[in-house]
Amino acid sequence: MSQKHPIIAITGSSGAGTTTVKRAFEHIFRRAHISPAVVEGDSFHRLNRAEMREAMKKAEASGNRHFSHFGPEANLFDELEKQFKAYGETGTGKKRYYLHSEEEAAEHNKRLGATLKAGEFTPWENIPAGTDLMFYEGLHGGVVDAKTGVDVAKWVDLLVGVVPIVNLEWIQKIQRDTAERGYSAEAVVDTILRRMYDYVHYITPQFSRSHVNFQRVPVVDTSNPFIARDIPTPDESLVVIHFRDPKKIDFPYFLSMIQGSFMSRPNTIVVPGSKMGFAMEIILTPMIYELLENKKKT
Repeated sequence: MSQKHPIIAITGSSGAGTTTVKRAFEHIFRRAHISPAVVEGDSFHRLNRAEMREAMKKAEASGNRHFSHFGPEANLFDELEKQFKAYGETGTGKKRYYLHSEEEAAEHNKRLGATLKAGEFTPWENIPAGTDLMFYEGLHGGVVDAKTGVDVAKWVDLLVGVVPIVNLEWIQKIQRDTAERGYSAEAVVDTILRRMYDYVHYITPQFSRSHVNFQRVPVVDTSNPFIARDIPTPDESLVVIHFRDPKKIDFPYFLSMIQGSFMSRPNTIVVPGSKMGFAMEIILTPMIYELLENKKKT
């Protein structure tokens, strides 16, 4: 952790809805005139799209059915920790972009004068000097790998988990990958099964290290996510918000500000799903301001 150069990390598995949290932070940054160094978690994948497909084929041929984007074999955990450490100490570092689509590739090719394709990485670039904090959004903002000694979480000043219940997470992934990426439902289910070992060992433990978790819970039947035709809407959901240190939280204020909210445990507040974005901004804004106040004192 670093008071002088704070790091905020949003972590959640694929299809978990971290984009909603990212948008809430963007609103906070704009209102507070905060200049963040934005780092995308996908940029720390070890392999580009073509290399990943080839590696998966080789892994499966060798009997490894657990090779996935969630685990250390497919990610640069050590480089991510070095990045967080470097920014916390100096406010600088390196970043790159993973190009998800041809549109993103065209945008960066214009900027770089390059001919990169979707599924490739841009070259590493220096993080601009003078940013107020680092903002990471991706799969591994709080990852720890006991086998190698990598501990990304220890460098994070504010770790936010986004973790819908697993059935909802699967419904979101199946719907997204079939509708937007052209995969068959069977292929998406195969991906879910292949990722399960790494999901259990590298993704879910992060939510025990986070400072605050936002978990969306549907109030409609999701008992068989593999046949669900629709993603439950925010109005069909509740959001369970858990705080690691409730002594710092002004629960009466949040309850008065968020209509329909209630406390389910001394460290947990529940809000209507439609209020998720608003709740995030109300809750996270004072946390970010505290980081910046501490920064000024250094």
